[in-house]
Amino acid sequence: MPGTGTASSRNWVTEAIRIIEADGNRSADTHLHVFPLPPEWGIDLYLKDESVHPTGSLKHRLARSLLLYGLVNGQIGPTTTLIEASSGSTAVSEAYFARMLGLRFVTVVPAATSKEKIELIEFYGGRCHYVETAPEMYPEAERLAAECDGHFLDQFTYAERATDWRGNNNIAESVFTQMREERHPVPAWIVVGAGTGGTSATFGRYVRYRRHDTRVAVVDPENSAFYDGWKNADPAHTTGLASRIEGIGRPRVEPSFVPSVIDEMFRVPDAASVAAIRSLRESTGYWAGGSTGTNLWGAFQLIARMRAAGEQGSVVTLLCDGGERYTNTYYDDAWVAEHGLDIAPYRGVIDDFLRTGHWPA
Repeated sequence: MPGTGTASSRNWVTEAIRIIEADGNRSADTHLHVFPLPPEWGIDLYLKDESVHPTGSLKHRLARSLLLYGLVNGQIGPTTTLIEASSGSTAVSEAYFARMLGLRFVTVVPAATSKEKIELIEFYGGRCHYVETAPEMYPEAERLAAECDGHFLDQFTYAERATDWRGNNNIAESVFTQMREERHPVPAWIVVGAGTGGTSATFGRYVRYRRHDTRVAVVDPENSAFYDGWKNADPAHTTGLASRIEGIGRPRVEPSFVPSVIDEMFRVPDAASVAAIRSLRESTGYWAGGSTGTNLWGAFQLIARMRAAGEQGSVVTLLCDGGERYTNTYYDDAWVAEHGLDIAPYRGVIDDFLRTGHWPA
């Protein structure tokens, strides 16, 4: 692996860190939207809109952290080829930063990866290296990195440690800063999904470090290993199945998933996630991807529980990425039907909740 010990390399690393930090100063403090709920409920729901990052998703933060982590650890230099195992938004964002620094970027992706995601990765100068199935991605990425003397960014291992959970404008600090003037400034719940596990680890650690009473709930889609791994305290749990909700859900419990900082988990049907983002678009005009729908389904349940218990407060969740990436999937009725997803019953549950605040047992 190329070192960064020479003066010229050290100067390059210094400049690379400045460039990445400048991007963070321009874009890290994303909007916090209010979701319309009846004010008499006494409960406020907020959406942290991560779709407005330069690369359009929450993964922009992760990619920035992973590159900074590699730079300060001496693993990335001026000629390093960056390797990742990702077919989604993380690879898009890493390609963006690699191009910004003039570095080559290769991501290992399953052959079934959507054309839209491939085009976004290539738009930022990245190259896609194909394997047949998702589990093959990890060893192939390791092989490629060794072969070219490059650096495997390895989001699924390093997400939880690359982000500074104490502050430094991470997503948790940003949320709590923006909530200061709200009527319930300390959220009762934070609701997030798990792709690497890095976001839930950041929030869980931050609220403990800052001594907040906030609890962290993680929502998990069908086919994912995280929920059963958390429920059964089994870090080796696997399903071998790919998630249909892009950006979250994994066939194995990833190394960056930290179950001890999570207060509750929900298994969310994929059809419910799709129903929730369609409802979101109709009620607010915000157009989001499937993982946002998974978040909303969990947030709605918690709000209904708070109402039933006579509690007031605030709940914060994430708008993870924009819906324009999913016009041919989650917003396409033919795709939904082809995948056997019946969203009508879940739309009924959501519509009833938004009217009454009740959730079915």
